[in-house]
Amino acid sequence: MNFRYAVAALAFAVMVSSGSGRAQAEERACGSRDPVNSISDMAEAIYACWQPPPGTDGMALTLRFSLRRDGTLIGKPRATFSKLGQDDRLNKAFVASVLEALDKALPVPFTESMGGAIAGRILSPLFTWTPERKS
Repeated sequence: MNFRYAVAALAFAVMVSSGSGRAQAEERACGSRDPVNSISDMAEAIYACWQPPPGTDGMALTLRFSLRRDGTLIGKPRATFSKLGQDDRLNKAFVASVLEALDKALPVPFTESMGGAIAGRILSPLFTWTPERKS
């Protein structure tokens, strides 16, 4: 894996899993056709479509997938890490919410240059739900 790709994958994982990513994603509507020209824009596009179910605080799932230059999925996403709870119903709902977010966000409307740069690269975003604490 080359260094630039490793940095891009890490940036994507951090954007998707961070609380600050959620705030930024709220600026982008789910399914927006605004051009995506960076890893952070791509994370926002996917994260904007994610609605974790109630009661799934602290759960996490890492998906591994690749996209074509037109923003469509290559093959099927594969879970490579999960931190789930004891309730099978909530676990299934959490996993389904992540897959639904990906389905709603795709195809990602890449710019021509971003599509060429990301096409076929393996992405491994971590989806983790840590709701904002209310005082």
